[in-house]
Amino acid sequence: MIRRLLVSLACLLVPFASLAQGRPPAAAQPIERADAWWQQRHREKLAELHRGPIDLVFLGDSITQDYEKAGPPAWRDFRPVWERYYGDRHALNLGFSGDATSHLLWRIEHGEVDGIAPKVAIILIGANNLGRLHWPTEDDIRGVEAVVVATRRKLPHTKVLLLGILPSERTEWATRTTIDTNRALAAIYGGNKVPDVTYLDIGPVFMTAGRLNQSLYLDPLLVPPEPPLHPTAEGQARMAAAIEPTLARLLGDRPHGP
Repeated sequence: MIRRLLVSLACLLVPFASLAQGRPPAAAQPIERADAWWQQRHREKLAELHRGPIDLVFLGDSITQDYEKAGPPAWRDFRPVWERYYGDRHALNLGFSGDATSHLLWRIEHGEVDGIAPKVAIILIGANNLGRLHWPTEDDIRGVEAVVVATRRKLPHTKVLLLGILPSERTEWATRTTIDTNRALAAIYGGNKVPDVTYLDIGPVFMTAGRLNQSLYLDPLLVPPEPPLHPTAEGQARMAAAIEPTLARLLGDRPHGP
């Protein structure tokens, strides 16, 4: 517990040290997590790298990790969605609940994509930058950029599909920062400005008449309820369908779906 508190404190203090020393912000620096389950999952994923061919890799946080969960209830039965879209594509799930850009950077730098050459890497990261860490837009942009750079350095022959941060309904600040970060990422990566990097903002999938469709999020269904952040299985299915035309093109295979 003490070690976990120290690591959390370090995450919060790094931005101030970075400013003083001219280094990148915490969001763009590799930071390890002390959680026992996180360390164990990292070891398990390193072992998984050697169990067969990998053509598709997912790099992300709990939204990506959720694909490994099965119901009941139906709203958290994600496995059928994964099997429908990715089950025959030699896909590897490298989503870790609670990860910010800094934690994903650490995992990339410590072996999680070593020794593989997937056709496509899908990156969905940044939601946790806007939670407890409360990192500003500029830092979040640099964090996502650092993840893209690290991924391309480690996987030079892999095409990157970068997804915008999904909309949530936590605070007005988080909503505004999500919009501003995605707008900046679109300016950097949209329109194939960076070779082998495709940017998609699939946020509209979760909106109805300009408002967040809360029925596509599982958090309000929890006891006690929480603000909408994680898609339900239906929300995840809509997300998979939204990226499918682009993903099939990048993979060079047939479109998958219902």
